[in-house]
Amino acid sequence: MNLLQNKNQDLPKMFLRRIVAACPQSKRMFSSSGSHDYASAIQELNKEMESVFGEPPPEGLASSGDNIHVNEEPRLSSQKIGESSFELTHTGNSGEAQMVDVSPKESSKRAAIANCKVILGKRVFDLVMANQMAKGDVLTVAKIAGITAAKQTSNLIPLCHNISLTHVQVDLRLNHEDFSVTIEGEAASTGKTGVEMEAMTAVSVAGLTVYDMCKAASKDIVITDIRLKHKSGGKSGNWSWGQ
Repeated sequence: MNLLQNKNQDLPKMFLRRIVAACPQSKRMFSSSGSHDYASAIQELNKEMESVFGEPPPEGLASSGDNIHVNEEPRLSSQKIGESSFELTHTGNSGEAQMVDVSPKESSKRAAIANCKVILGKRVFDLVMANQMAKGDVLTVAKIAGITAAKQTSNLIPLCHNISLTHVQVDLRLNHEDFSVTIEGEAASTGKTGVEMEAMTAVSVAGLTVYDMCKAASKDIVITDIRLKHKSGGKSGNWSWGQ
């Protein structure tokens, strides 16, 4: 019994010496040949354990050497797939800017709604609400500016297509809670590309116009929360903010 216990205690040292003898240089463990040598060492250790204990080792240890090299490849290939799954349509193969060719697409009804907020502050808010700004009717001028800007989007954004809009609407609403103006812009078209940029350009320029109309009274005006609220049509279908 003592002899068997002593022999079992010496097994870890014996296994370690076997591994060192099979793989003398640690850098070989990271090459394909190193993985093969390691598998061979595992097989030798399995035979040694069978001669000592009278039975083969568990299946997990017997196959661990083969799994070292095999399991590495799927991780590398899956990483490459993840990296190449996202593409920017306005960027060419060599990274240069390009305009997307939409000629293969089918025409469909497209619509988009965008939002923007202009925080005025109480003093300016009261002046706008009373229509007492020196430049005139702030909300009406900003509304016209937004509609005009939507029709000029392709001249302002270089890679936007020059599309035929069928509808543009810009609405401005005064908010007493935070002394701000909420701007909503809507654009529509029947064609091969969306109108998201037209709607966002409309609210952006309308917000800038509010600032321009009111800047004599305050420089603390903030234009914020420019975002797409909803779009419909096209290959990607419907989309709404927060859903």
